[in-house]
Amino acid sequence: MKRMGIEALYRKANTSRRNQERRIYPYLLRDLTIIRPNQVWAMGTIYIPMKKGDRSISL
Repeated sequence: MKRMGIEALYRKANTSRRNQERRIYPYLLRDLTIIRPNQVWAMGTIYIPMKKGDRSISL
């Protein structure tokens, strides 16, 4: 896409500037030794901007 000179129409992520109003959560797995399956789990949420508002998908 870069070579063709085109770009996506969605909003770009602004990950370099921190929002001062948001709380920072501690990393709870730093000193944890994971020794068995299913000891820790992970989850992610994706926000998709659409014409009639944002949608979210949790994985």
